[in-house]
Amino acid sequence: MRTHTVLLLAALGIPAAVTADSTQTQPMPRATVTTDTAMVSAANPHAVQAGVDVLAVGGTAADAAVAVQMMLNLVEPQSSGIGGGAFILYWDATEAKLSTFDGREKAPASATPAYFQDADGEPLKWWDAVVGGRSVGVPGTLKLLEHVHGQFGNQEWSDLLEPAISKAREGFKVSPRLSTSIESAKERKLDMFESTRDYFFKDDGTALAAGSYLTNDNFARTLRSIAINGSAPFYTGQIAKDIVAAVQTETNPGEMTLDDLANYTVVEREPVCVPYRAYDVCGMGPPTSGGLTMGQILTLLSNHDLPSIGPTAEAWHLYIEAAKLAYADRGMYMADSDFVSMPEGLLDKTYLSERASLIDPATSMGKAEAGSPPSEDALNFAADLQPEREGTSHFSIVDQFGNIISMTTTIETGFGSRVMTNGFLLNNELTDFSFKDMKDGKPVANRVEGGKRPRSSMSPTMVFKDGKPMLAIGSPGGSRIINYVTQKVIAILDWEMDLQAAIDMPHVVNRNGKTDLEEGTTALDLQSELEALGHEINVRGLNSGLHAIAIQDGKIHGAADSRREGIAAGF
Repeated sequence: MRTHTVLLLAALGIPAAVTADSTQTQPMPRATVTTDTAMVSAANPHAVQAGVDVLAVGGTAADAAVAVQMMLNLVEPQSSGIGGGAFILYWDATEAKLSTFDGREKAPASATPAYFQDADGEPLKWWDAVVGGRSVGVPGTLKLLEHVHGQFGNQEWSDLLEPAISKAREGFKVSPRLSTSIESAKERKLDMFESTRDYFFKDDGTALAAGSYLTNDNFARTLRSIAINGSAPFYTGQIAKDIVAAVQTETNPGEMTLDDLANYTVVEREPVCVPYRAYDVCGMGPPTSGGLTMGQILTLLSNHDLPSIGPTAEAWHLYIEAAKLAYADRGMYMADSDFVSMPEGLLDKTYLSERASLIDPATSMGKAEAGSPPSEDALNFAADLQPEREGTSHFSIVDQFGNIISMTTTIETGFGSRVMTNGFLLNNELTDFSFKDMKDGKPVANRVEGGKRPRSSMSPTMVFKDGKPMLAIGSPGGSRIINYVTQKVIAILDWEMDLQAAIDMPHVVNRNGKTDLEEGTTALDLQSELEALGHEINVRGLNSGLHAIAIQDGKIHGAADSRREGIAAGF
């Protein structure tokens, strides 16, 4: 079956330079991939191959997701894995139902709002907090996959882990992206801990070179135990003990206990859906801010004729202003809804109509202030501007039965906490909390609390027309994810762009501050016009990793971000 899949990729026109063992370093022009039956779009060809193989034997999107995630953990360890957390949107074609599942990491039960503060109550510097066990949240990805597979899978759990087990033992070629990431992270203490240093660096201390072979027997043993026993070893068994030991005894020790791991639960939450023109755009609710913030941006723009305006400076100005307003509300109100009573009116049409009136087509508003959405609870929070770093992955899957998964998965910043155990990295997700718990005498909604899930920007998304799914999309990118995904939805729905062209469209990003234009792209052509409208501009690299699948005219169309090394493939 493996040979069949490799041939399949070639048949679909995937360039030879991005096959599974690619050492290609330059972005290559991509074309949308079209198939009849099933599709996987993910960040690494090995992971796509594993997922397509599962689909080819009749597996569901839930089955394929297990194989894809486990392989990503192996070949793209800097971005996601069982040491982290994830969110899943799942479309069950039989029931015609969209479900969303929260596998976000949690703070230890003992954590207090002063968790990331020094003895004087001052916030720690970000990197001082990241490196070591203190930043590690209770991982949720493995239990999330097990939960969703239990509801929607039809293949044996152990079979789904076998591709990653085999690849870990036989080895794989280090990709250019992984090699470059290792070298860059060395400056941020990736080589501090022995187990991590031994895995990612050669004996002379240099990063593993692209094209060199890497095996991971420890991860293979971990997956074999999970294949036989499910998630139990990870949450209550020997792996759990090893995780706690790594968290508590490494530099900058954390507070995670065996009880914290044993008590972890996946939460099924209500989807966040907003109407946008002839479509319904659905995402994940808190503790991620993705669905709500995207929903606000789209609703704020819904009264502007973006289809007629096209992707011009005029349209980007409107988008930037809407993003400012939405990010202002995000910073003030959005956090884990199990701990914070968020305003129910964040998507209220009257409220957002009032907010939309603040957008002046002729000039920038500067920095936006949070609004006062309708709520039954008193709104008395302080704004949180805690950034999220770019260490995440996204994949989309459509199976032959019409089931769809959109899953964003992370260990937070690249290589997470730098702490490694049993062949996988542990996240630094707790640094997504606000380090400050109070501001101007008011509590910060996203402050640390025991058992709380930190706010995220992950935005796994599905778009529906007439009740039928027509797009699954998402991206890595820290707090810029919301911009990346929302813009591509606009490009596809309003500007009717080809899927690959939409994903590769240059980025224009605003998080309620300066506007980022993607360096080396035609986005720079907008700079003078945007500056004339009052926008402050930064030119910088904006390395999204969008992976999308669209269903249209009875065909399945897939695309993978040319900024990274992923592909889309199917049959």
